[in-house]
Amino acid sequence: MSQPEVRLILGDCREKLKEIDSDSIDLVVTSPPYADSRANTYGGISPDAYVEWFLPISAQILRVLKPSGTFILNIKEKAVNGERHTYVLELILAMRRQGWLWTEEFIWHKKNSYPGKWPNRFRDAWERLLQFNKSRKFNMYQEAVMIPMGDWAKSRLKSLSATDKMRDTSRVGSGFGKNVSNWLQRNMVYPDNVLHIATECSNKNHSAVFPEELPEWFIKLFTLENDWVLDPFMGSGTTIRVAYRMRRNAIGIEVIPDYVERVRASTETTQLILG
Repeated sequence: MSQPEVRLILGDCREKLKEIDSDSIDLVVTSPPYADSRANTYGGISPDAYVEWFLPISAQILRVLKPSGTFILNIKEKAVNGERHTYVLELILAMRRQGWLWTEEFIWHKKNSYPGKWPNRFRDAWERLLQFNKSRKFNMYQEAVMIPMGDWAKSRLKSLSATDKMRDTSRVGSGFGKNVSNWLQRNMVYPDNVLHIATECSNKNHSAVFPEELPEWFIKLFTLENDWVLDPFMGSGTTIRVAYRMRRNAIGIEVIPDYVERVRASTETTQLILG
């Protein structure tokens, strides 16, 4: 069985994305520099200038993504002058005007986040993972991320009422309902949109490292073997290595040469394209 193809591109993604074929990528998973973050490595982007900076990048991602593909954007707003800055919300609205569908929002709960406080707030223990799509019909393999039923079912499903055996409309007027008896004889269920994953603690070679479980979960959900995964802000290459291990083809773009070399050394077969 042949190995997946890995392409590592050294350069600025604002230019290098233009070299990737249109409608060729199945999944984009990336974490760009947050506003005013990673200044020593990537220069830092002011919160007020962030949307203007990112829109040319998202326009190229929109072009290279297949109509059936998905874009997962890990991003986090910051506090400025004692209040949350709105650049993430502004970016969502701007990307919708650009042609994106804002399909879903996942929350990454950092379950090993250590305590802390400031005069007017507590430490963040979560980050956003925004899902964007080009069309309303996209590839999604929900069975691939199913989880065990859990202990709650032992008592909840032990003795069902008459209401539990029919579709019971929500009491809050949402229009949704449920039939509890549908869960009988099931061992696996679908997860919710909160991902409880510990942060990466062992990799000291990059200022902001994905835990491998994060891209792995989305690669399972939105791709099959031999599909193409792209990370235009590759960094230490977590998304690329996970995609390679899961037998997906991958493209990583990174402006720091040392990071590119480290990723090339950690995958068996790569094509290196210099900037």
